[in-house]
Amino acid sequence: MTTRLKIGELDINRLGFGALRLTGYRPAADRSAAIRVLRRAVELGVDFIDTADAYGVGANEELIAEALHPYDGVVIATKIGHTRPSAREWKPLGRPEYLRQAAELSLRRLKVECIDLLQLHRVDPAVPFADQLGALQQLVAEGKAKYIGLSEVTCDQLREARRALDIVSVQNRYNLTDRGHEDVVDSCTEEGIAFIPWLPIANGEHAKSRLLATIATELGITAAQLSLAWLLHRSPVIVPIPGTSSLDHLEENVAAQQITLTDGHAARLEALSPVSTPYS
Repeated sequence: MTTRLKIGELDINRLGFGALRLTGYRPAADRSAAIRVLRRAVELGVDFIDTADAYGVGANEELIAEALHPYDGVVIATKIGHTRPSAREWKPLGRPEYLRQAAELSLRRLKVECIDLLQLHRVDPAVPFADQLGALQQLVAEGKAKYIGLSEVTCDQLREARRALDIVSVQNRYNLTDRGHEDVVDSCTEEGIAFIPWLPIANGEHAKSRLLATIATELGITAAQLSLAWLLHRSPVIVPIPGTSSLDHLEENVAAQQITLTDGHAARLEALSPVSTPYS
């Protein structure tokens, strides 16, 4: 199993880090502890960090900059276009002028002149998709974003986007018990597009599975490690981004990259649950 992947010219470790858990949707309660986790992730070989402007209302990006800037050898991916008006509400916002403003603010918070991977967090159904793509393309043309990715898209949306600009990644919810985006994974695999599954361990819910526990015991690993190893086995373009605020869990997650599954193990795991309905 290859442990690295090229996203455009970016060469990354196939097991990244999702920074959401360090702040949730508010500034970090223990900033020093969060910084230690980010720095330890890089020490362990993680060189792909995923964030979003909506995480902590920008505080997550600021935290990453404090911990890791100037990012020597580390790729930072952020997302724009999904706002959080209240604690229980998410709202896509894809107006071109808003996307531009959001990107400018992310550049400032991350302390960079060009974002490695800028992802459209959600497609806004109230704005023509072509207009949203055009705004992203303009940011690339101006040197403010190196590469563009999409989040929570269908195969049809991916095909439409690729007719307009170069899409190097897709970030959809996907894990052992939530496989509603199998067709998107297959499409990304065929086209060599990075697929970044968010919620890769399903908040630990499927760790309650007796089958998962049995196979994990057979291999002498944890259920979380088995879940990540399955994703890495599923396709060579998959880049899981497990997040944690725990140093112990971080080390456990990173170690999953050293696990080799047989096709027999994978087949048993894929029978774990039926394919679910995609998140919207």
